[in-house]
Amino acid sequence: MAQAAPRPPFRADHVGSLLRPPELREARAKARRGEITPEALRQVEDKCIRDVVAFQESVGLQSITDGEFRRDWWHIDFLRGFDGVGTEAGKTFGVHFQGADEQPPLMKVQSRIRRTRPNMVDHFKFLKSVTRRTPKFCMPSPAMLHARGDREALRKTYPDLDRFWADLTQAYREEIRDLYDAGCRYLQIDDTTIAMMGDPKVQETFRKLGDDPKKDTAMYAEAINQAIRDVPDDMIVCVHTCRGNFMSTWLASGSYDYVAETAFSRIDVDGFFLEYDTDRAGGFEPLRYVPKGKKIVLGLISSKFPELEKKDDLKRRIEAAAKFVPLENLCLSPQCGFSSTHHGNKITVEDERRKLALALEVAREVWGSA
Repeated sequence: MAQAAPRPPFRADHVGSLLRPPELREARAKARRGEITPEALRQVEDKCIRDVVAFQESVGLQSITDGEFRRDWWHIDFLRGFDGVGTEAGKTFGVHFQGADEQPPLMKVQSRIRRTRPNMVDHFKFLKSVTRRTPKFCMPSPAMLHARGDREALRKTYPDLDRFWADLTQAYREEIRDLYDAGCRYLQIDDTTIAMMGDPKVQETFRKLGDDPKKDTAMYAEAINQAIRDVPDDMIVCVHTCRGNFMSTWLASGSYDYVAETAFSRIDVDGFFLEYDTDRAGGFEPLRYVPKGKKIVLGLISSKFPELEKKDDLKRRIEAAAKFVPLENLCLSPQCGFSSTHHGNKITVEDERRKLALALEVAREVWGSA
């Protein structure tokens, strides 16, 4: 009898975003200035996505993304695709990337949220058309609009917060339904709030906004559940969380202890991609809250720095994590994408290749397959 094809997340996986080539960065800059047409930009994007799909396949990955090449910001571009969501440059949500001058623009809820047209379904359709492996679509958690949005504008538009979550998660369900109909069977929800809430400074930022960080964590978990509540059984959904990833900088430090019981036990997904590449993430003890059968993708390889991790160190850390989650439920990946924004981390494409190849090599040695 033939063996069943492996299901995602794969033993060696990756978070999704990849370094943008110079020609793509130049074309997107020209498009922002109005120097080329949207169609001309799309042609460049299509060509670069074909190339980055071939890159992933040549490395040996089973999980294939479009590198998020049609986005400038991993979260803002998606959320801004819904009616009612805009941005304001020059303002931030109160936590700053370490050592970086530029910060993401502040998202604002300007009117009632609606999905009157597909958001990024066409992005997925193109990706699926250019790979025979498993195409993965990545979208930001609905929590990001509350956590990183202008709270005053939100309250003005939605005096009743429950109505906000109802409208936003309805828009998500509609987008996910169309992604499924387009053939998407591997969906990743990116949510930095889970990991960042472990930082006392982040907790204080939320308290200054009048929030209770513990209650926000539960609220954000429920928002994810509502967004994916209609997902069919044959669509794999994972949550990725980290502490910020922008030009090799970060936003927060702190273990998962503060959120683990709520996040791991309440969010109804198939697995979690977790940042664990530095001691900023703390130890593996919080993994004791992961329910039986769920997959944990250990983000032990840094996407921020070019230095290549040692295989023996990675194997020792996988062994340490296996004290809390069975080895057969563990996988390996970089802790985040290589280019969460169009700027990219301070590494080269060759560094990126070596990091992904390392994940595959270690996975084969630990589990016998990647």
